[in-house]
Amino acid sequence: MPLNKLKKYNDLLELAYLSESQRTASLKGIFIRDIADNKGFSFQGKNIYPTPRENGEIEMQNLFNHLTRKKEHNDRENHRVFDMSRSQRLHWIRFHIEEQKKDDMLVFSVDEPEGIRTYIYDIAEQYVIVLEPSRAHDSYYLLTAYHLEGRDAKRNKIIAKYRKRRLPKVY
Repeated sequence: MPLNKLKKYNDLLELAYLSESQRTASLKGIFIRDIADNKGFSFQGKNIYPTPRENGEIEMQNLFNHLTRKKEHNDRENHRVFDMSRSQRLHWIRFHIEEQKKDDMLVFSVDEPEGIRTYIYDIAEQYVIVLEPSRAHDSYYLLTAYHLEGRDAKRNKIIAKYRKRRLPKVY
C-alpha cells in the first residue's frame, strides 16, 4: 500500500490485490498529497479548487469520488461505482497539472452548454483532465479525470468532437 505513493507517471497504481478499505486508504493518501493538501495546486498560474456544492460548501469527498469512480450506465440517480482505470491513474493528475509532460499533449477550452471547460489531454496515454474556469477566469475547478477506453479511445471520438469546437484561447 505505501508503495503506491512512490509510483510515478506513467506507472499504474497497484490496487487489485488490496481490500476495499486498503484501496480507499491508499487512494486517499495520494489524493491528499497531490490535491487536497497541495498548496501549490495550480494550472498555468491559476489555483485549482474542488467544485463548490450548491450550498457553497467545498466538498473534497465529492471530488475524490469523481476522480476514483464513474457513473453507472443507465443510472438516473448519479450513483458512482469504483473505477479501476481512473483510480490506477490518480497520481497522473498532478503530473499533468504541473505540465511536466510537454510532448503529445493537447490543452484547449470548449464552450459547452454547462459553461466553458478546459481539457488537458495526454495523446499517448489517452488520458484527459477536465477543468472549469471560475467566473472571473482567475482560477479553476477540477471536475474529473479519466482514461479513454473502448471505442472512444480507438477513434478518439470524444476529443475530436471537442477539438472541432475549441475556443481560440485557453481559459
